[in-house]
Amino acid sequence: MTTNYETMYILRPDLGEEQVEQAITKYQNLLRDQGAEDMQIQNRGKRRLAYEIKKHRDGIYIQLNYSAPATAIAPFERAMRLSEEVIRYLTVKQEIGEEKPPKEEKEKPTKVVATTTATA
Repeated sequence: MTTNYETMYILRPDLGEEQVEQAITKYQNLLRDQGAEDMQIQNRGKRRLAYEIKKHRDGIYIQLNYSAPATAIAPFERAMRLSEEVIRYLTVKQEIGEEKPPKEEKEKPTKVVATTTATA
């Protein structure tokens, strides 16, 4: 059974365009070997980090959306953890399911106020 995942990883800012493409291809092939499908890759480019990571103030952001079996994530993340080019990564499981209908509110009982009118 495959599940949808999103992995965002940050590459070192000193990598050249060719090295960035090689890294993207490397992780894409690693996931494919583990049974991943429907890959969508977005290179978000070089951005300023909120705080310094491994003495870097900038990083190259790569977003990867895919469907894969749960067993594919551990080897994928291990490869990134051991890599010199990846300074940070995060994998999130995406819950894409049927929309649930909104809960119906319980009807509140309405008060009936009796009014009398005086006739003259």
